[in-house]
Amino acid sequence: MERSFTRPHARLSIAVADSPTVRAASAELQRGLQGMLGRAPAVDAGHDTASFGKDSLVLAHASALQPVLAAALAPELRARLATLGRDGYLLARVHAPAGAGTGTSTGELTLIAGGSDTGLLYGSFAYLRTLQTGAAATLARTPVVETPRLPLRMLNHWDNLDRTVERGYAGESIWNWWELPGVVDARYVDYARANASLGINGTVLNNVNAKAEILSPEYIAKAAAVAKVLRPYGIHVYLSVRWSTPLELHETKSADPLDPAVAAWWRYKADEIYAAIPDFGGFLVKANSEGQPGPQDYGRNHADGANMLARALAPHHGVVIWRAFVYAPPADRKADAALAHDRAAQAYEQFKPLDGRFDANVIVQVKNGPIDFQPREPFSPLFGAMPATPLMMEFQVTKEYLGYATHLVYLGTLFQETLRTDTRAGGQAMPVARTLEGAQQNRVGGIAGVANIGASRNWTGSTFDQANWYAFGRLAWDPMLDAGAVAREWAAQTFAPDARVVEPVVAMMMGSREAAVDYMTPLGLHHIMGTGHHYGPAPWVGDLARPDWNPTYYHRAGRDGIGFDRTGSGSNAASQYAPELARRFSDPATTPPELLLWFHHLPWDHAMPSGRTLWAELVAHYDRGVAQVVATQAQWDALRPLIDAGRWQDTAERLAQQRQEAQWWRDACIAYFQSVNGLPLPPGARAPAHPLGYYQALRFPYAPGHG
Repeated sequence: MERSFTRPHARLSIAVADSPTVRAASAELQRGLQGMLGRAPAVDAGHDTASFGKDSLVLAHASALQPVLAAALAPELRARLATLGRDGYLLARVHAPAGAGTGTSTGELTLIAGGSDTGLLYGSFAYLRTLQTGAAATLARTPVVETPRLPLRMLNHWDNLDRTVERGYAGESIWNWWELPGVVDARYVDYARANASLGINGTVLNNVNAKAEILSPEYIAKAAAVAKVLRPYGIHVYLSVRWSTPLELHETKSADPLDPAVAAWWRYKADEIYAAIPDFGGFLVKANSEGQPGPQDYGRNHADGANMLARALAPHHGVVIWRAFVYAPPADRKADAALAHDRAAQAYEQFKPLDGRFDANVIVQVKNGPIDFQPREPFSPLFGAMPATPLMMEFQVTKEYLGYATHLVYLGTLFQETLRTDTRAGGQAMPVARTLEGAQQNRVGGIAGVANIGASRNWTGSTFDQANWYAFGRLAWDPMLDAGAVAREWAAQTFAPDARVVEPVVAMMMGSREAAVDYMTPLGLHHIMGTGHHYGPAPWVGDLARPDWNPTYYHRAGRDGIGFDRTGSGSNAASQYAPELARRFSDPATTPPELLLWFHHLPWDHAMPSGRTLWAELVAHYDRGVAQVVATQAQWDALRPLIDAGRWQDTAERLAQQRQEAQWWRDACIAYFQSVNGLPLPPGARAPAHPLGYYQALRFPYAPGHG
């Protein structure tokens, strides 16, 4: 297929001092230009003496741009160079006058100007992206000037030390802890390259359900070996730490954050880590959640714990990222009390009172929704409610609740939906993304994604799951990017910049998440999946040890209706949102239909905007979800002549499995809800393929990603 690339560059002029990061940028440009344009440019790395002749590609620092290059930029572009910061870059086609540098010919050259060496690396990848997507030709009239909106853009690996991956569906962990530090897998470089191409600048190497051993000298040395590989690509290493580590290693008598011996231990450990990893990023902490130890074990609060760790890291400029995923009730709470207490409300209840009480180098990491990465949730009410505390968004790139690596579900639309939602904090327009950027009190946070990466040959378990890694990185760089535009970029680079391929692939992707919501959890239903492994439907489960682990706790279906009442007559969790939203969510008539059963328990004959009853609407959504998967199969089938055989076949097989499982979700849920409400199916609706008992008997003891 014809690709609309620019002509080859005659020379790559590197007008900056040599460094590992500059060498990485140069290598990417040479590799990419050779592959796309058929010829790698000659390299002139003379720094001050580099020549800038016709058709040169020039790498230069924005703060030290050679006069001839600065003069070639429009005044407004020269002014913007000062705003690039460390990670920003400029891409432009500029006119090179005769005698520019040591060159003698007149003509255009391409300039990549970075705020630092890292900015040059990001700009180099961005330039290659413009070539691959056909956008390079516009640089002469529309230069690109970009800076990231958030300073921390991170992946969280839920990788265990034995190479299993919690909620991982792409094979074992890429981190071979057994062989490190002596044997360093070459794929670590490719991992770094892929992340740097998206502007991701941090990675947490190990599971939030951490082991104490990760802070032993042996494992610090292993982490240091990984950090050495990632460093030239602008990526800082972080570690998840277990709160009770010094106690478990028998080096303190408690893990009380106010115990001076405990604080001293963490200071010593921080010194040890930074001696091995000078640019270590910091700690990620899961505490007092799902059985993990934490400061509440000693009568302290989350700020007490986070601040103690933060003070150990502060001399080294490290940060503590403290997760707000908490829902553990006291051990002596009775089951009926737990039922009365809404799990969705607990993060707000514990963290909102602590706003402003965290040290400056603490960031509170909040999941996108108040439960747990459901196919659809409202945004967490903590966004907009903690203006004096930097917040980190936590998305899940791996698809724990969305069909693993089998189902084609593009998460760019989920990310966009969350980031653009207006919190109405302070009674004004305040999208979730702006709260991360510190728009309220200049407390700037970041964005994290639970990685979907493993040792699978294609990294993510399926071709289309690569798109979710890509979309996460692009939206971490700019949270207000359009998910459709990001999908189009990915499709053009992954398959071909050919409208015959790109347009149908983007259509498949953009409809995929809504289809999954429809055939899994329509109208605000949530947490109705199988126990433990979280695969497949199980709305009937109601006998687990904790009430808030049970699907029946969340849907509360009965003869009287379905849904969780979070209004003032129920748990009142709706009141945690800004007043304008709280009023909207408290009335079924003003609650968005897609969140109706999240906030309301309603009778089965409740009238929906479509004119259907709630029961008929629910069935219609299940049917619509299945139909969308069928349509996606047809779209992919039509692409067979235009896609390489290997990737076409793999995706076709996964779509066939997704179609079967979408039907399974639809039939099992309808069979169960019909058994509860006793209602006939709406006219024209097909009966489930099997009786309810068939679906209830299905077991999956060896599902991946669950220990």
